[in-house]
Amino acid sequence: MDTTVADPLVGRVLDGRYRIESRVARGGMATVYVARDLRLDRVVAIKVMHANLAADDEFVARFIGEAKAAAALSHPNVVAVYDQRTDGEHVFLVMEYVPGRTLRDLLTERGRLGPRAALEIIQPVLAALSAAHRAGLVHRDVKPENVLITEDGQVKVADFGLARAESASKMTKTGLIIGTVGYLAPEQVLSGNADVRTDVYAAGVMLYELLTGELPHQGDTPLAVAYKHVNEAVPPPSGLVPGLPQQLDVLVTRATAREPAQRPQDAGQFLALVAEVHGGLPPDIDWRVEQASYGRTAVMEAPQPPPPVPGLPHGGRTAVLSPAETGPSLVPPGDHAPRRGVGATGRYVLIAIGAVAAVVLAWSVWYQTSGQYDHVPDRLIGMKVADARQALADAGLRARIAPEVYSDRVDKGEIAKADPAPGTRIAKGETVTLTPSKGRVPREVPDVRGRSLDDAKRILRDKGLQPGRESSTPSQTVAKGRVVRTNPAAGEKQSPDVPVQIVVSSGMSMPNVVGQKGDDAANRLRSMGLDVKIERRRDGRRPGDTVLSQNPEPGTGVSSGDEVTLVVNRRDCLFGEFFCDDDRGRDRGDRLPVPPVIGQSFDDAKRALKSSGFKVKIGSKLGDRVVGQNPLPGSSAQRGQEITIWG
Repeated sequence: MDTTVADPLVGRVLDGRYRIESRVARGGMATVYVARDLRLDRVVAIKVMHANLAADDEFVARFIGEAKAAAALSHPNVVAVYDQRTDGEHVFLVMEYVPGRTLRDLLTERGRLGPRAALEIIQPVLAALSAAHRAGLVHRDVKPENVLITEDGQVKVADFGLARAESASKMTKTGLIIGTVGYLAPEQVLSGNADVRTDVYAAGVMLYELLTGELPHQGDTPLAVAYKHVNEAVPPPSGLVPGLPQQLDVLVTRATAREPAQRPQDAGQFLALVAEVHGGLPPDIDWRVEQASYGRTAVMEAPQPPPPVPGLPHGGRTAVLSPAETGPSLVPPGDHAPRRGVGATGRYVLIAIGAVAAVVLAWSVWYQTSGQYDHVPDRLIGMKVADARQALADAGLRARIAPEVYSDRVDKGEIAKADPAPGTRIAKGETVTLTPSKGRVPREVPDVRGRSLDDAKRILRDKGLQPGRESSTPSQTVAKGRVVRTNPAAGEKQSPDVPVQIVVSSGMSMPNVVGQKGDDAANRLRSMGLDVKIERRRDGRRPGDTVLSQNPEPGTGVSSGDEVTLVVNRRDCLFGEFFCDDDRGRDRGDRLPVPPVIGQSFDDAKRALKSSGFKVKIGSKLGDRVVGQNPLPGSSAQRGQEITIWG
């Protein structure tokens, strides 16, 4: 435990509620303290983000969202998240305080665990992960350091969602892979992507480490270890620990398959397999494996299990006995070596005969029944429906297709679930129910109206949706190049497998003002935010002071601030050209319509108002877009009058 007394936070009260009492540990992302909740008078753990991460707005936003998701988990094997707060520069998480030690501490102390004890620890870990997976949450950083063992032997998993928040941070260095490299799945190394099967891989690596005391892939650098995860399979743990049952090799190799589709498809499936293997282990398997690891052969007499050791679940029976604990004897602690003498040999002969008889009987039963049973094929999940049907037929089983369900684990049209589960023992001719995926779980379409096309695409991708076909439409209210709407509309739900269509503004449609009075046409265009330039020439065949031509042409897309040129016919003059051509001031004092600028950027709004003949005053500016103006849009104001805008 880190007992540094110089920590400036020790003794402080955060957010007026949490008094920091001592520092527990410091990691790469945060510092953990023991604190007291003054309002509820209880001890809590406070995880305070490091300053560099707390200064990153993107990280903080993602961290808060992930903290909320983690707080929604309610499971006895999950460290509870109580609160998330900010106090000045400190961004912190309030969690359940779990007195005890980490699984890493236990491994450091004991080296490795026996099969039964290892499975008794991995089961509550998988139960916690299964609850998270059902809630749509991926841990991303499963490792012994994040597994806590309480003083009474209860197992709890910590730090749900935090690795996801850190991996999304712009503070993350280019090329840095989040997560402890020894537990990274190949897909995390190659692309940084992670789903529930990534957690399964890490749990499989952790099971290997519990059984052997070592990580399966080791190297001189993190990059070398990551390379092995991608290019080398995790070896069976029995290669390091002689005597381990084959079922444990199968558990580890299935969970750590390099192809995600070949693993158990979530922690719940892995947990079911682990529970089945655990239930079939002999009670004394830990002692037997320990003896085999020292090159000894267990005696024929039924051995007793080793004594309880505090700090382990399920009664706390230890998985590993050191040579000092076992001594040179070939029998478990508490037993006495068999006496040598005349009766010993006869007793061994009887035991041997009984063992041979049991083997013969077991073989006979197997011979009579083995042809009647099979197993549900392992690779059904992720198969196309037709391929899954064929796989079942090849195994002598029937298929029933259930209604489609949404699934984030497999693509549309592939098998998302099989009942009974893959690997289950089943009688030949029985029916397996296959449930196809109809795509990933729908997500809410975000509101991207008024955003640039690039921003809109980025926001959609951040929400797990894919941008689809783009189209354009004229708009009098949305600037050219900005998003008018999406299909489906904002707030509706869409599966990520179906693209979201984006409609972009092509700008306002240039009206036809040819033949209109020059002043009326100019005022109309200025109210649209256009910069109107007037040229005059004489055409005796047309009425005076009317528009002869315009540029751009009618129907052209235009945006606020664009320049428009009107050619206006000179008026008939009674007293000479001087009194007719009075462009120098004939419009002075005219009232003009005020153009609408609400929703525009401040630069676009200023440009539109100035080109319409007004001055601009900016009031409060809390955002980057105009939310109000005075006078209101559609009213009239004196040319040159000051228009106030604010945001």
